[in-house]
Amino acid sequence: LVLFCPACPQPGINLSMAEEADLSHWKYTWTVVMDGNFKAEHMHDRRPDDQVSLMDGRGYMVGREKYQDYLSATNHPRSKCNNHRVVNQANANRHKLEATGIGGCACARHGCWSVLLCPQPLIRLQVNMDYALAHALSYNMTGVQRVLSFYDINCQYMKNLRKRLASNAFIGIPAELPIVPSIGIWHVHGHQAECHARYAPSFIPGAGRVDGKIIETLWSILNVISPSARGMSFPHRQELLDYQMNDSNFQKMIRMPGALKRKLRAAMVGMENALAAFRALDDGIPHDQRKGWLEQEKTAMRERSIDPKSMDVFDVRTAKAPSVKTVEISLLAREPLTEGCRGLVTWIARGLQLEQTQIILRMDVKEVGHRCTERQLLLFARRRDRLSGDIATFLADAPSYLGPGYDSELEEGDSQSLDEDGWDGRLVDELAVGPFDKHHAETIHLPLPSVLGLQKCQEDGLDWLAKEEEQLRTGQANDALHELRLTLADKAVLFRTDIRHASSQATTSRAWGRVMAVDATVNKFAKIYRASRRAMVALGASNSMLARYQVLSKDHLKVSSAVAEPNARGHRNDALPWFWSMDVARDAEANDWMME
Repeated sequence: LVLFCPACPQPGINLSMAEEADLSHWKYTWTVVMDGNFKAEHMHDRRPDDQVSLMDGRGYMVGREKYQDYLSATNHPRSKCNNHRVVNQANANRHKLEATGIGGCACARHGCWSVLLCPQPLIRLQVNMDYALAHALSYNMTGVQRVLSFYDINCQYMKNLRKRLASNAFIGIPAELPIVPSIGIWHVHGHQAECHARYAPSFIPGAGRVDGKIIETLWSILNVISPSARGMSFPHRQELLDYQMNDSNFQKMIRMPGALKRKLRAAMVGMENALAAFRALDDGIPHDQRKGWLEQEKTAMRERSIDPKSMDVFDVRTAKAPSVKTVEISLLAREPLTEGCRGLVTWIARGLQLEQTQIILRMDVKEVGHRCTERQLLLFARRRDRLSGDIATFLADAPSYLGPGYDSELEEGDSQSLDEDGWDGRLVDELAVGPFDKHHAETIHLPLPSVLGLQKCQEDGLDWLAKEEEQLRTGQANDALHELRLTLADKAVLFRTDIRHASSQATTSRAWGRVMAVDATVNKFAKIYRASRRAMVALGASNSMLARYQVLSKDHLKVSSAVAEPNARGHRNDALPWFWSMDVARDAEANDWMME
């Protein structure tokens, strides 16, 4: 007695059976989204025996007597899913309620209510959703050969669905009807990483661009009147909700043509853009590799109904970018044992660490400036003293690897300042320092191949030494970018938690003080990365390496709202700077917020 979706395929109703249509084609797939609404509560009837229903079970809501018989005869296994356990705990002491809400199904593509919706008595169990799904898939389904189901917990719900229905005498779904489980984009990112490839609609042929949560928009409309039905009798509440949902489907029906036209125009534009992007990628793939990928795709799609793990081939295999220590260990493992080569890798690694210490010391001195106190002067003097001793030891070992006379050549050479910026000129907040100042340890140039120059190394037969430093420089750049990403993530969290929620001038000042401290750390790691990249250029790094380790600009270090608040409106097509996606595995392992 109620309206159904006019656009979903219904053979014999809106799809002529006389036409030779291939009903196995993806465009004839039924899409259904399942969900529960815990605001549509209902209290116990005061006079349960004095109730008269006019259309019990003839609308969207289930027939009371049949539903109660089903619940009484069906076991209620507790789900192991955390989503269910939380709901069970929340409903543990709500004895005055006859139902804590309703659960049901809707058309996932067009947002029309399906038959039937089930009151959920006290606790939300799979048995309620089984009843709703089984009846939704029994309405005008003759000839339909494929169903796409969306549910927040489909990774758990679908595991034993067939087994539960096979042993039930009240409901059933044809065994020959395949049901493809999916999780809406809103929820799949909150699941384990494996669930994305296994259940996201992006990996389901024919799913289209659906969010899988259109039913939430229907709940919001229903919630306008459901609180007023909380104390109504069961028949009155049932008919009120039926009328409201029928009106919702009627409004959908009369507006469907215009909505589908708009979606078609948007889809055609999107298809052209997607096809162009796909061809740009596909044209660069070797034929053999493309053939192998197609075979993997066919196998995964064929076996997904039996084993969802087959879809794991679509997962991104993230490998950690090697750190300085990792590169050093690798180089030491194949270091030749000839005289003059032993200890070379460790010596270069020491030089990189000393250069890093120099950069940090120079920035600290510059930050204090002329306001330096006596205590700070003492601390800087001690740091310079320790650094001078380490540099003296490093320089003493240099002739063993570079040969005599390196120091005079270095002093006369056209070497770059340690603070050269790399952002189209020097930073405005830094002053140039002489190329060689023996009075301050932080300004001494270390005799590394990148400072001597590639041409000088080749003339002296030290080009192999330059290759060793180049590999260590990539590790240093990876370390700097890793710390840079984590620090920028911390800054984004500070904006979301401290700055925006500050309630007084004092808390605001303290919050901005923490942000400034994080900014100082960002500048240090940015400086270290730029020094590493300059060294790569000086060592003759390949174009592919320089394309990976790009120039770091000031705009790249800004914390935009796309980072600070990724779920806000307007960021669907935003792209983060290039270095955010370089080492996902390592960043996620080091910081929970980065994983989010």
